[in-house]
Amino acid sequence: MSDAPPPGEKTKYDPPDSPTSVGWTKPMRVRLADESNPLPLDAGVSLSPVDVEYETYGALNEARDNAILVCHALSGDAHAAGWCRDADADDRPWRKTRPGWWDGLVGPGKPFDTNKYFIICSNVLGSCYGTTGPASINPATGKPYGIAFPVVTVADWVRLQERLVTHLGIEKLLAVTGGSLGGQQAVEWALAYPDRVASAIVFAATPHLMAQGVAFNYAGRHAILSDPDFKGGEYYDAAQGPVRGLSVARMIGHITYVSDVSMTRKFGRRFQETENRGFHLDVEYQVESYLRHQGQSFVERFDGNAYLYITRAMDYYDATEHGDGDLVRAMAKATCDWMFVSFTSDWLYPPSGTREFVRALSRNNRQVTYVNLDSPFGHDAFLLEDDALEPLVRRYLDNLVARRAGDGDAPVD
Repeated sequence: MSDAPPPGEKTKYDPPDSPTSVGWTKPMRVRLADESNPLPLDAGVSLSPVDVEYETYGALNEARDNAILVCHALSGDAHAAGWCRDADADDRPWRKTRPGWWDGLVGPGKPFDTNKYFIICSNVLGSCYGTTGPASINPATGKPYGIAFPVVTVADWVRLQERLVTHLGIEKLLAVTGGSLGGQQAVEWALAYPDRVASAIVFAATPHLMAQGVAFNYAGRHAILSDPDFKGGEYYDAAQGPVRGLSVARMIGHITYVSDVSMTRKFGRRFQETENRGFHLDVEYQVESYLRHQGQSFVERFDGNAYLYITRAMDYYDATEHGDGDLVRAMAKATCDWMFVSFTSDWLYPPSGTREFVRALSRNNRQVTYVNLDSPFGHDAFLLEDDALEPLVRRYLDNLVARRAGDGDAPVD
């Protein structure tokens, strides 16, 4: 049993007994690729075995047309909502103090309403939260893959998710949704499997990562690869992995997730413990202490090799590849209904990039809703702006379902 706040205790999160919480959750695992049916990867190799960790909330209806796939971002996992029942047994003690990463939007009565929809969230290939990744055993050696794990892409992730959706007996998803890398997975779904997606709800995502984002990812990976404890990626039996490098990578990444406005509001140039300069090189400012905390806490819950692989997938994604470099041509493949939300202070996946999607879809006469939310929270706004996102998502899904019902058995597209 998790040590989540006792029922009735005041918290910023919905406790597990709240009528708006999905309650206690437990991840499930399924093998979706084996020697007889390996998973083909963009790198030109096939991978097996492949296990996938996932969670579901709500119930699949009789028509099996109310399923929504939620895709997580870089450091997320399959635990999108509710409270982990066996956090200690699952070796994820940090889950005892907070619910799933999108708990504000997923649950009974929430925008992704589990009274209406069957919500699915799976962990991506190459991660460290139950789905096969660098820490998994390589059947060829009997040891963890380490950096012998093949380089994976967003398209590979979606290819594996398609197997999960099929395994769950779902022919067509009502929606695929997510923010950041999760949003790009939603886009990839609509492009790779247009007949299996009724709508895509995309937050804080662009057709590809800008050069500045690629540069920040390289700096983070360089910090990990340069850590003397990295040991060529074979550190799983060592007393310590590349925690210093991973901590630096997280600090670099975290700077890109927030905005100057949000940092200034939260920390300004205030000192942590003194009233004036101390004339030393250790932590003095509150913002420095904050970043150090982000780095230290991250190494307790994430794997350095997984960080390398997921950020590389982030670099590689480019939706225009579906149109030979032309986004308009690429988006012509996607026949579903769309909603995009960008955030004014997001400089990692800026609104200008999101508008490229909207223009390309408009050129193809596709149904698209676009909102650019005024937010000070930077890229992380898709995780923080629950109050602003709630009416948008709720209204969009209600309208989508109503239109589909009006068309009888005919799809919206």
